Amino acid sequence: MYHDTAAGGSLGSLLFNQGIAASPYLPFQYNYNAVWPTARYYAFSVAAGCPGSGNVFSCLAGKDTVSLQNANIQLAAQQTYGYWAFYPVKDNVYITGLPSQQLKARKVNGKKLLVGNNANEGPLFVPPFISTLADITNWLHAEFPSLSDTQISSILAMNPNNANTTTGPLFETNGVTGLTAVKVSQDANGQQQRANNIYAEATFVCPSYWMASAYTSKGRQSWHYQFSVPFASHTTDMNAYFGPSTPNLSTDFILAFRRIWGNFITKGNPSITNTIANGASSSNPNAANGASTWPAWTETSPKQLNLNETGGVPYSFTTQWGVHVTQFQQPGLRNAISVVPADTWEGGRGTRCNFYQTLASSIPV
Repeated sequence: MYHDTAAGGSLGSLLFNQGIAASPYLPFQYNYNAVWPTARYYAFSVAAGCPGSGNVFSCLAGKDTVSLQNANIQLAAQQTYGYWAFYPVKDNVYITGLPSQQLKARKVNGKKLLVGNNANEGPLFVPPFISTLADITNWLHAEFPSLSDTQISSILAMNPNNANTTTGPLFETNGVTGLTAVKVSQDANGQQQRANNIYAEATFVCPSYWMASAYTSKGRQSWHYQFSVPFASHTTDMNAYFGPSTPNLSTDFILAFRRIWGNFITKGNPSITNTIANGASSSNPNAANGASTWPAWTETSPKQLNLNETGGVPYSFTTQWGVHVTQFQQPGLRNAISVVPADTWEGGRGTRCNFYQTLASSIPV
């Protein structure tokens, strides 16, 4: 994202023609000398045994590695759950503005973009003890400390869910019909899932939508996907295109995902053939599949490719934050790859992303 928006989007194709962004992460972004990053810098200095004001760099440079590591650990442990101690800052040279504003203005580098998100980006970053409306309201104030009470209320209104968190039932949503990711996943329901989805969309998913939209003018093109193979938490897509593989990813699916990347890199278009999209295990590998004519993103009717599987044998998997989910392995896995509407996905994700963009400068991102 920062390369896409580098130097105010004035670099054209100097750095690249085509870019790929998987789960683009958009945290707070302040000016390099703003109060927030400056306070963190001096807190780190004090933790390392240096002064808390003035020019402290020479003191820090003289500290041993262990002292600096311990200072980093101490500062990181003090942060809000799911956040780091330090973030990218605006240096007014390479990074000249807020990504949200620059993407909205379509001030980007390069000509083409392949961008996507995972179905369950949020749980890894959200504290797992949000049960009531009071809990989620308090969490939102901690998560977005610069937002007003009115803005926090508007976030809740855009993500309607009145249920308290309970033990079940928990299941995957299909993005099109039935309950949506605002209300349930395999990780949680109620207010916990409401928080999970708010974080996911505000931090990963909507930035991917904004990036896709930024490449819809001046002859540019973009393609958007969602990785949905259960349990599609943050980073699990990497096992498909980088490896190592996991039991829930069939060889057919891995080939399709890698071919998407390969075609985009070598041809500038991520579309794949029907036989690759459907997979060799399909009963009709040659059947028409939307992935073979994957439409570029448009502002009026944005489409995305949903990358999923069907079939297989269920098995229990424990996430790195300790939640047990059901995944599926061979035999019987088959590709379930299709073109779906991005705006109405998960009960109106496009509308929510437009809303988060109105709050972006206040967050700031």
